[in-house]
Amino acid sequence: MSFKAVGSALTRTLWTRGQRTPPAARSPKVNRLSTTCRVSGKQQGSDKTKSCSSDSDRPSGEGPSPSSEPPHRCTTADKKRPQEPVGAPGVTGVRRRSYTSAAPVSQSTYLWARYNDTKRLVHDIIPPGACNLLNSSTIYANNEVDLAEVDIYGFDYDYTLALYSNALKKMIYNTARDFLIKHFKYPEGIQRYDYIPNFAVRGLHYDIQKGLLMKIDAFHYIQAGTVYRGLSPVPDDEVRQLYGGTFHIPLQQDSGFYGKGPKIKQFMDIFSIPEMNLLAAANDFFISNDIDYDPVHLFKDVSEAIGMVHLQGYMYKWVMEDLDKYILRGEETEAVLHRLVSKGKKLFLITNSPFSFVNKGMTHMVGKNWRDFFDVVIVQAEKPHFFTDCIKPFRRLDSNGDLRWEKIKSLDKGEIYKQGNLFDFLRLTGWTGSKVLYFGDHLYSDLADLMLRHGWRTAAIVPELEKETKVVSTDRYAVSLTWLQALTGLMERLQTHRDSESQKIFEEWQQEREELRVMTKNLFNPQFGSIFRTCHNPTYFSRRLSRFSDIYMASLSCLLNYDESYTFYPRRTPLQHEAPLWMDQLCTGCMKTPFLEEMSHIR
Repeated sequence: MSFKAVGSALTRTLWTRGQRTPPAARSPKVNRLSTTCRVSGKQQGSDKTKSCSSDSDRPSGEGPSPSSEPPHRCTTADKKRPQEPVGAPGVTGVRRRSYTSAAPVSQSTYLWARYNDTKRLVHDIIPPGACNLLNSSTIYANNEVDLAEVDIYGFDYDYTLALYSNALKKMIYNTARDFLIKHFKYPEGIQRYDYIPNFAVRGLHYDIQKGLLMKIDAFHYIQAGTVYRGLSPVPDDEVRQLYGGTFHIPLQQDSGFYGKGPKIKQFMDIFSIPEMNLLAAANDFFISNDIDYDPVHLFKDVSEAIGMVHLQGYMYKWVMEDLDKYILRGEETEAVLHRLVSKGKKLFLITNSPFSFVNKGMTHMVGKNWRDFFDVVIVQAEKPHFFTDCIKPFRRLDSNGDLRWEKIKSLDKGEIYKQGNLFDFLRLTGWTGSKVLYFGDHLYSDLADLMLRHGWRTAAIVPELEKETKVVSTDRYAVSLTWLQALTGLMERLQTHRDSESQKIFEEWQQEREELRVMTKNLFNPQFGSIFRTCHNPTYFSRRLSRFSDIYMASLSCLLNYDESYTFYPRRTPLQHEAPLWMDQLCTGCMKTPFLEEMSHIR
């Protein structure tokens, strides 16, 4: 059964008022996280008497017993509603249950019966393997994009054309940690802190003055349980006190347009993961050893130490000395470029990396004639200033990588250019508007200005999608999330029961809801969860992703799954005031990716 059928069945049944299973005797002691329901009592499958009355908000009290149940009487609304056949549309083998009108003996019995009915329904409609249709090679659309209208494809280099192994992050961390000790004279004890691969995730915020690493949602609220001082979580009550009795981060304190606010910075690129690790390790050292320090100085020094790894060429040296160790899936990059050129598309490269580094990597992935694929190649572009600066001119590099002094009057194929600015690029090439599609991994430095100022189409490379779609595809996640949503809806509908007995039940349900939230979060990352969700809200990262990218994907090779005239359509997600009637729009990844067989020789 697909997500479409699962969603249709659950929504249809939960929205049908007055139709519920017979109350089941149940103890308030609940096995909350169990994937099965234990219900005592016989199934009333042989009952033929039906009731059309709704009991979603029925108070407790006396009612007719099952043995003296009155004949069924339909209301006007019932007469208008057509009778559904056995087995809801698209849900083979799922029968509509018959129900009695017996009133619960007490509020407690009634509420637990509704709880059991809902939980049984969730497990009935999600068979094992229901989520296995998700495909990590899918391209996801935030905005409608017709590839037939795209004539020019542009690319960043790092984490776009070239994907790197996790070994590179560890090397960056270790070298920056050594810089912190030797160059900035930090205590030798920090040397004992090793790199933790799964500690931080992309898109987190860092409070520079308080030394706190945290996850913020699209509405500027901190997600409870995701604030860390060093390597230790900060209790929610303390977080609320630190921020004036709220979890909200005011706009003026939050990160600016490029993620660099005066008090809070957002870490948006994959290279920032070692930096977050080092900040956490250094903070933890000072706190654990009760050493007084200034978090602002620490942030500045760690940022400079990380920068030295790049500026002094250490990272470039490591990669060039062992290309097989650090560069992943280069043959897929070659396949993408070859296919685009064979279809008559023009290609260009704009990267902040130096030519010697790019040349070595591209030769490894594509071959020594890699420049034949590109109409324009620009290195050391200094993005994002490349997209906003009107002054800095282009300079040409000779075959040895040395700068030439001639004035640039055209951007020619086969040549290498340095620096420059987008305004001269547009003037010299004439490549404007939606016929240009640019790929990059950094939402701010690569995509934001192109989307907002120049009207280019933009595509975000999000390698984390591979891991996240695998988690979403597990039965454990599917059942837990569906039950979490169903339980939340149950609490919303029954919250009018405000007597003391009902309130105790609601407290238990709320506790279960929090446990489910924590469990689903931990499936992605024990500290910070998914990079796309903070409980039910999108993350700040996810909000920027949807704002600055027309489409997004796990890697550039996902393009091989689609032909050059394919149109990407965004899912019409229902707004809060709209009914969720578009069940075919639940998830793009559930659709079979077209032309997937073309990648069989690569993966």
